[in-house]
Amino acid sequence: MYYETIFIVNPDISQENTEALTDSLVEKIEKVGGRIVKRENWGSRPLSYTIANRKRGNYMLLVTDGSAEAIKTLEHAISLEERIIRSLTTSLTELSDNPSPLLRRAQAAAKREEVAAEEKAEAEAAAVVAAEAAAAAPAEEAVVEAVAEEKVAEATPADGADASA
Repeated sequence: MYYETIFIVNPDISQENTEALTDSLVEKIEKVGGRIVKRENWGSRPLSYTIANRKRGNYMLLVTDGSAEAIKTLEHAISLEERIIRSLTTSLTELSDNPSPLLRRAQAAAKREEVAAEEKAEAEAAAVVAAEAAAAAPAEEAVVEAVAEEKVAEATPADGADASA
């Protein structure tokens, strides 16, 4: 049977310590024969209401495959952990390989930011190329004018006589 556990860690705890806390919970589950199917870090998010005088929390998701004994061990470990301010465990009827909606939303936002950064970089590169072309254009015009003046000077006789005679 699959179980989904979401727990909220005190936001004052660093991301590294949150990962270490999750690792210790995973070890406890694996000791009693359970296994982690999915593990997601949803990051720091606002709470719907204040919990333990906190308005934000670091959300973690664990999907576990195992017996009820493994879940009891997990819930007991969570209840003893002071850094976890809230948790919820539910049983799943079927397992999905897709990322959770929150993770999909975060991945989509990251992809949009990446595309915007690429477009900005391309626009900046195009602006640099245009600026270089604009800077080179007057120099090219000056060379063309100098060549044209030389040709006119060669075609005109030096004594001022008419060239048709």
